[in-house]
Amino acid sequence: MTRSATLENGWSAVRLLTAVLIAAAVVAQAQVTFSSAAEAGRDMTTTVVNFFSFFTILSNVASLVVLAWASLWLWARGRDAAGRPRSEPAPLAVALACVSTYMIVTGVVYNLLLRSIELPQGTTVPWSNEVLHVVAPIVLLLDVFVGPRPRALGWRALWIVVAFPVAWSAYTLIRGPLTVNPATGAEWWYPYPFLDPHVQGGYGGVALYVAAIAALIALAGWMVVGVDRRRAGRDVTTRAAR
Repeated sequence: MTRSATLENGWSAVRLLTAVLIAAAVVAQAQVTFSSAAEAGRDMTTTVVNFFSFFTILSNVASLVVLAWASLWLWARGRDAAGRPRSEPAPLAVALACVSTYMIVTGVVYNLLLRSIELPQGTTVPWSNEVLHVVAPIVLLLDVFVGPRPRALGWRALWIVVAFPVAWSAYTLIRGPLTVNPATGAEWWYPYPFLDPHVQGGYGGVALYVAAIAALIALAGWMVVGVDRRRAGRDVTTRAAR
């Protein structure tokens, strides 16, 4: 096995282990959140929907699926019959660009805005919290620079990258005033304080945070796609020179 193949297989193992770690962290936090809600007699349907309405949870769940997909694809289909390396299929490349962007933003936003705030999803599991907000985002950031077989995506892929955060923001702001908080009884529920108009003094304050985070997502997506394009072009040049 060549050194290049060894490194690729090694990083694929890192991807798969990270997926397993994320799954364990999500399950651990879900168990505590749901059991606490059940013991307190809270509405379980609302509690479950709220849990899966956090951008952090959705991004991590998507990441574990995509990381496992990427690992299994490389091991099963990463080389053709002649042993030549294949580039990632376009759907996988786009999915990796999406989850990398979302996890980078998750790490930045949490550590800048939310680390000192107790989030209302129930008792926080410390190790799970660190995996979901620190460890996984770091791995996904590193994956952009060292992940094997990047594919040169077109810049139009950025529209796909930003589509989910836009849809999630709209869903959150529409659902928020229609949802009773099962923990406090308040007639609204928002996953994060910076999206809550009652905390921000109205929707003007929320709009500023949304605009800032949208800019961060666009910047992170531009970086991820740009690095993939640069690395893919360099890999093609290297293979052609052999």
